[in-house]
Amino acid sequence: MAAELVALGAAGVAAGVLARGGRRLALPTIPAFMAAGILLGPSASGVIGHPEDLELVATVGLVVLLFHLGVEFPLDEVLASGRRVLAAALAYIALNVGGGLALGFGLGWGTAEALVIAGAVGISSSAIVTKLLIELRRLTNAETPAILGIIVVEDIFLAFYLALLAPFLGDAGSPAEVAADFAISFGFLAGLLLLARFGARAAQMLLDSEEEELVSIAAIGLAVLVAGLAERLGVSDAIGALMIGLVVSRTAVRERVERLVLPVRDAFAAVFFVVFGASIELGAAEAVWPAVLAAVVLSILTNTLGGLVTARVHGLNQRSAANAALVLLSRGEFSLILATLAVGAGLDERVPPFIALYVLVLALVGPVLAARSGRLALVLPNRLVGGGFRYVGRETMVRGCAHVDVVPAGPRSDVCDDCLALGDTWVHLRACLACGYVGCCDDSANRHATGHHEATGHPAIASIEPGESWRYCYVDRVLAPGAGLRADPADAPPS
Repeated sequence: MAAELVALGAAGVAAGVLARGGRRLALPTIPAFMAAGILLGPSASGVIGHPEDLELVATVGLVVLLFHLGVEFPLDEVLASGRRVLAAALAYIALNVGGGLALGFGLGWGTAEALVIAGAVGISSSAIVTKLLIELRRLTNAETPAILGIIVVEDIFLAFYLALLAPFLGDAGSPAEVAADFAISFGFLAGLLLLARFGARAAQMLLDSEEEELVSIAAIGLAVLVAGLAERLGVSDAIGALMIGLVVSRTAVRERVERLVLPVRDAFAAVFFVVFGASIELGAAEAVWPAVLAAVVLSILTNTLGGLVTARVHGLNQRSAANAALVLLSRGEFSLILATLAVGAGLDERVPPFIALYVLVLALVGPVLAARSGRLALVLPNRLVGGGFRYVGRETMVRGCAHVDVVPAGPRSDVCDDCLALGDTWVHLRACLACGYVGCCDDSANRHATGHHEATGHPAIASIEPGESWRYCYVDRVLAPGAGLRADPADAPPS
């Protein structure tokens, strides 16, 4: 027990120290947490000599993370797009799994190996995706329902894919047994969906208490219970936790649960990512570097195509396409499971280190790229997406707010005076609707428009670039296309 406590404490301290250093470099916390796990794990210092000893704590971290996501994000917004969400998810899976399968056969390691590689390369990490949506403050973005739909459909797909792999991995049962397992797992998933839609009253009765301590205990207990039942019946624990979170999101205690579970989520999620990093075995990795680099490049390309399809289907712009592509880029827990199965099945010895190194690279690089998705958005042509308005370099929303619906103050200048004072240049200019201050955009080096908002609290800006007509609210994160400052016909959004 002492060894486990030391390992758990070291995980928390290392995660906190490295994440703080990463923040100073404007990096997400996930790569820092994973780096802490690698440094503490068997591949380095060995402080966490047996990551499996912390598996239960790490699993609780994943469960609480997905549960809190469900609580924060209302079910109605997830289901609102219906067929479009399903179409985008299937396209994403087809592109990534298909690309992984082509890579697997191209490596020439064997048919079973190619199928394992396809699954490892093709399926996103729900844990990393969830953490990124929260950390990057994109839960209310227009593309987020599609992203959540993709990770849920991926989980359903996994059941089919593992059944497909069973004969190649020597773990196949009779057709009747396989059919029964499918029926049970999908029946439970359907039950969770019905519960999420109609079971709010029951959850309300369970969680409604004047004592906050009891609310938090009951909420976390409910999340862990449903996650455990889901795992036992063939549905991932993460999806079970997400679904019960969606149930709670429809109750009157939603905001209390969200607030009370937040500190628990952050602490346990950090442990999950540290243990995740420690569990990656990098032995013999040097022999598979070329294949790993090819897989990483392929994943970036197929994810970008998947993001474009998602934006096209949902009528979103380039920023949403780039956000979806790069948030979903990281690979994780399912890929490592496949690596373990490959070892047990006696497949080519290069497969496990290939998967481990591939997961490590994308788990570290993916969050960094996701945080800088605007750079990818800038190179995506308008004609490839269906947004109906010109890309303006900000996260986009599908709802309005009062802050952008005001009579604007006239712009004070046609230049960024603060940039001129520094001897710098800018990319685009934005004007404050409240006072007319003109500052440079977030793609500029100094980000003076955003700095003005942070200093004054003035909520909204408008573009004063020729050919652009839009307003943006920092408070509600709302983009209003077609509502600019100037009455120039050239400012109308493109049709």
